[in-house]
This record gives sequence, C-alpha cells and structure tokens, in this order.
Amino acid sequence: MTQIKIGLIREGKVPPDKRVAFTPTQTKEIEQRFPQVKIICEPSEIRCFSDSEYRNLGIEVSDVYTCDILMGIKEVPVKDLLANKTYLFFSHTIKKQPYNRRLLQEVLKKNIRLIDYEALKDTQDNRLVAFGRYAGIVGAYNGLWVYGNRYNQYKLRRAHECFDINDLKIELRKVVLPPIKIALTGAGRVAKGAMETLDTVGIRKVSPAEFLNQSFNEPVYTQLSSADYHSRKEGGSFNREEFHQHPDRYHSEFKKFTKTADILLGGAYWNPKAPKLFSAEDMKSIDFKIKIVADITCDIDGSIPCTQRPTSIPDPIYDYNPAKGTTEPSFSHENFITVMAVDNLPCELPRSASEEFGRDLIDKIIRPLLGEDHEKIIERATIAKNGKLTPYFSYLQDYVTQSS
Repeated sequence: MTQIKIGLIREGKVPPDKRVAFTPTQTKEIEQRFPQVKIICEPSEIRCFSDSEYRNLGIEVSDVYTCDILMGIKEVPVKDLLANKTYLFFSHTIKKQPYNRRLLQEVLKKNIRLIDYEALKDTQDNRLVAFGRYAGIVGAYNGLWVYGNRYNQYKLRRAHECFDINDLKIELRKVVLPPIKIALTGAGRVAKGAMETLDTVGIRKVSPAEFLNQSFNEPVYTQLSSADYHSRKEGGSFNREEFHQHPDRYHSEFKKFTKTADILLGGAYWNPKAPKLFSAEDMKSIDFKIKIVADITCDIDGSIPCTQRPTSIPDPIYDYNPAKGTTEPSFSHENFITVMAVDNLPCELPRSASEEFGRDLIDKIIRPLLGEDHEKIIERATIAKNGKLTPYFSYLQDYVTQSS
C-alpha cells in the first residue's frame, strides 16, 4: 500500500488565519482510519492549536516539503507555493477575483493540482464543507454585543476572547434585552448559525406577519426568506427558481420591515442582479427604525447600503450617518446606525470552527481525495491540473491570460 502524506500548512496570508483543516484529535483519527495516510503538521505560532497539541498525539511537526497533499485555509502566498503538489484551500479565484489572478497563474506555472473547498459539492450542487454556520453564530453574537455596548444594557466579552463555542454560549447568559425586534435574512448555513445564537439567548421566534403587526413585551426575532420581502415586478406569485435565475424580475419590499426592526442581521446570499433590501434614501426616513446592522455576509455596496467597507476583528464596527451617507466613529450619535461588517467572522472562534470543518472533511471528502471519488466530488472541485485549467473551470481562461 503506497503511503500518502498530507501536510497541514502554516497560514501565510496577512492578517494570519488561526484556523486549520484538522484538529490534533482529527489528525490522529485519520491516521487510524486510513493506515496509508501519514499527516505532517507544519510548525506555526499562529494556529489556534499549538504544535505541542499535535506532538502530544504522535503527529509529526516539521516541514511539509515531502507531502503529496497540502491543506490550508486561506490563499497560499505565491512565493510559498510548492511545485507539483496537490493543494486544498479557499483560493478565491472562481469568481475571477482580480487580486488572486497571479495566484492562479502561478498554480498553472508550477503544475499544481488545485482543489477549492468552495467547489466541493454533491451531485445536487450543495456545498459539502463550509464555515457558514460559524459566521452566523459569531455575526449574531456580535450584533448582540453591539446592542449591549450602544445602549449600556450589558457587557459581553468579544467572541474572539471566548475559548470555544461552549464558552461563547455561557457568555450569552449575560444578555438581557428589552422588547426589541430583530430581523434576520437568509435560510442557509449562515442564517441557521445566527438563529442558534438567538435561540441560545432565549429570544422568541415569530412569523414575519406577527413581526410586522404585533407588539410584544419581550424581545423577538423573525427569519426572512427571499419570498418574504420580494415581489414580481409584473405581478403574480413569488417563484423561487425564477428568483434565483432572474432576480432582476423582482423588487424589494423590505422597507416595511425597516419600520419595525431594531436590529438587522444580514445572513442572506445576495446576487448583484437582485434588488437591494432598501436604499440609502430610505434610511433617511424618520420611519426607518433600524439602529444596528450586523452584515454577516459583508457585501460591500451590496444589499445593505450602509455596509460601505469591511471591518476587522480588532476594529469591528463603525457608524453610518444616513443624512450624509458617510461613515463615522462608532457610537458617535444617536441618529447614526452602527454597522458590524467583520469579513472573517469564523476566525473569532477558530478552535470550534476548525473542529466542525475538519469533521466534514473527514466524513465527506477524505475518501474521494484518496481515490474513491465515485461521485466525482474532487474532480468537479479541481480548478487546475497538469498545468491547465480543468474543463469545469475553463471559463477562467481569459482571467488567467490577463496580465496581473
């Protein structure tokens, strides 16, 4: 049986990412379940699991030059790419992102087989591995953290100061809210993660109709799907398939929710061809009640006009002045809207996020990666191989032939 070496690479992108593909316990599990596999962990002072945590379980911690497969999280710096290897990471190239064109060019030049986590899907086109749940969990937590600070209601530790998700959920016990209303958009992993946080606090979920038309003596939230705030321009009932394929045929009716919601949690995927939730002009109205926006999906100049720039874990919020359409220091005026738009939310809980991600990799990806790819999961997620783009990603040819 031919040995296959898998290397867990040190994250090199700046700012550094603390997440890892497999936790120490998971690396040991892989070696036990797949005797042909040996895992080597590249030393890192940044990773959320220390080198000693891997060594203590008998995992080799050394350079990864001899490995066949190299697994990271974020894009690998061009200078660090090793020729003739198989890499798995989030390449952020499949949407022709200009800032990573050189990365893909170098991948082709160095004869690298590049497999993108984002493209790992089942036969129904559902993603098999993702960090969306933790983006939702942390994004909703941050929204509640903002509310506590803005209105001096309670004090929470930052999410990144919590050891793991269990520690974060204990911290949520401090949340005591007045009878406010929270609107959450989305129905996928992100939204489900956000609901997990809201449910942990004990905030009651109500229907969109109840949210709009009733008053409550307790905090409540509603989850809004696309059908709840879009209508066909030409009339007729909402059609989900049509909306996904032709969102330009619809207009937004979200404005009615801005008159009742105190907090907006943006957890819905947004197609640039789709209407914005509301306009910057709408935000100037005295009827616009929202004072806190946690834009979990962080679409800059996207569905939520006040998300004008991303924020970071060290500096997570800013205020938006609707009268002038400008960003201002956080908590600087009661009429401003406080925006949380951290663009790497799962990094605030790296140990727990890594554990769930690694679990999915083990359960859904390892066997196909090692050759048992009966459903062509790996094949469909492979962007480059043998110095060329694969047929699934041939549309990137003009992207890679452009100069950087």
